[in-house]
Amino acid sequence: MDQESIVYGIIKDIAMTPELDAQQRRMVNSACLLDLPQSFDATSPFLCGDMFTLPGLDIFSGSYHTQVIHFGASYRAVEYEWELWMQKFEDLLKQMYWVSATVHLETELSGKHTFNWEPTNVGCHVPNSGDLRVKCEWEREAAFLK
Repeated sequence: MDQESIVYGIIKDIAMTPELDAQQRRMVNSACLLDLPQSFDATSPFLCGDMFTLPGLDIFSGSYHTQVIHFGASYRAVEYEWELWMQKFEDLLKQMYWVSATVHLETELSGKHTFNWEPTNVGCHVPNSGDLRVKCEWEREAAFLK
């Protein structure tokens, strides 16, 4: 059987005042996700619109103060192309407003990895501004040795 990899996570953005600014930020983020191909294909084997769940633009549809965009997909051994996956994800993040992003990678052979992105500028990431910082944590189950 082929090796399966599971990738899932969350992108968060904090609403800013006044409300029009929050609406603008959410519309930019929505447009970025809607620009992705609807499903995986030869030109986009790593990210697609179907893997993201986009909340509505107001407090009555899941965006009280924080816009929460969650995503997930199952891949065939994506860890062998993980640098490309990360590059595509960071290209998406660079176009969006956000305060944090987290990706979990679960692999059969390499265990679990958690990647956390923070904006380099204080507060939040603004589209097309600055570099991104990422931290990785690795978790692997192993037998306890006595």
